[in-house]
Amino acid sequence: MALMPVTDSLFLLAESREHPMHVGGLQLFEKPEDAGPDYISEMHRTLVRTTDVRPLFRRRPMNPVSSIGQLAWTNDNDLDLEYHVRLSALPTPGRVRELLELTSRLHGTLLDRHRPLWEFTLIEGLQDGRFATYSKVHHSLLDGVSALRVLQGSLSEDPAERDMRPLWSPRVRDNVSNLRPEPEAGASPLQGLRDAARAVWDIAALGPTALKVINDAFREQAAGLAFKVPKTMFNAAITGARRFAAQGWPLERIKGVRKAVSGATLNDVMLAMCAGALRRYLIELDALPDKPLVAAVPMSLRTDSARGSSESTLGGNAIGIILCNLATDTDDPVTRFAEIRESMQRGKKVYHGMTPLQITALSAIPMAPLAISMIPGALRVTPPSFNVMISNVPGPHNPLYFNGARMSGIYPLSIPYEGQALNITVTSYAGNLQFGLTGCRRSVPHLQRLLTHLEDSLAELEKALGA
Repeated sequence: MALMPVTDSLFLLAESREHPMHVGGLQLFEKPEDAGPDYISEMHRTLVRTTDVRPLFRRRPMNPVSSIGQLAWTNDNDLDLEYHVRLSALPTPGRVRELLELTSRLHGTLLDRHRPLWEFTLIEGLQDGRFATYSKVHHSLLDGVSALRVLQGSLSEDPAERDMRPLWSPRVRDNVSNLRPEPEAGASPLQGLRDAARAVWDIAALGPTALKVINDAFREQAAGLAFKVPKTMFNAAITGARRFAAQGWPLERIKGVRKAVSGATLNDVMLAMCAGALRRYLIELDALPDKPLVAAVPMSLRTDSARGSSESTLGGNAIGIILCNLATDTDDPVTRFAEIRESMQRGKKVYHGMTPLQITALSAIPMAPLAISMIPGALRVTPPSFNVMISNVPGPHNPLYFNGARMSGIYPLSIPYEGQALNITVTSYAGNLQFGLTGCRRSVPHLQRLLTHLEDSLAELEKALGA
């Protein structure tokens, strides 16, 4: 047994049929040249026979159904891999459209809490000869940064490597024992006492720190952002059904815009692309508010020293939130870009010098309305603290392979929340910036049009800045 961190427990507590709390990823692969006609079915059989499973992927809530929430993890030592690892095929004609429709349906179903909280689907039938994989894992188990790191750890830059294991299995393992229980990482009582003492110290320091932050933020007109957020079509009740859209853009184009503005970051350009696209989308639907939209931008709190591959550093959540003014009330892309950059700089300055726990605690303030909105009827009277969540998860720079199959694309799927019907997550991979748009199927119509608007927004920035 291992005690469950509060941040992980909250994702389980907040979950319902209308609010699945898992993250996912859609990966596209090109078959190796020596692939035979039964390549996919043979791969599936090999995957379900890989029964050496890392502890993180054997972990499930100790009490799957509980009125007081889940407080501890336990190991599942009778793991049914044929349940977790699935084979699916696209209907004819097997276009990307059919792939995204299937992925949307898969992403809308809940994970079974009586089992470890993950699923992996191998998908064949794409008309261009490629195949896809869709993986999902509960946010209580992994955040987006950790999930991408686990996936990356199961791949190789060497196309000739052919003895690779799937993401749920250790890449190198001595004395393999079939699903044998292992000591839980981080479960040492002494380590637990140290962590508790550190947490108490950090929380105690929040008193004077919080006063300084609030004072500085209001003085710089950053904290007041949460009280000026307009209510939009995205800030509506959601259902459990999902719609997913995905596309990639060359990083060279993004870098060209960044270089045109001194001090700009790739993340600033990505946010400006999203802002322009959201403005066009809402104008098209006659739903653009007079006030600018505000985005919640998660930032990873994992330090470089914690970026190893151990179970203790991979599991759980370590996230802070910055509120960003998207300046959607202006039609000038240069002005909009400048306001986004300034807003992000203010947000980063507010958190300067804080510990990860302090940042997490203060980040909970703008997230509080999400919890309140779960109360029946509360959404109608609770103002939103932001309009849309936009995340940027750095990915691998070089092309990656799984047993000779080249990964040609990776697209993240995230979580729409009650009152937050749209989530935009991007990741970089092999010279491209790849967008995954996850929305409530009922509340966000024609989601795929946002992809066209993203292209138009980037082109607009390039033209305006001479990039």
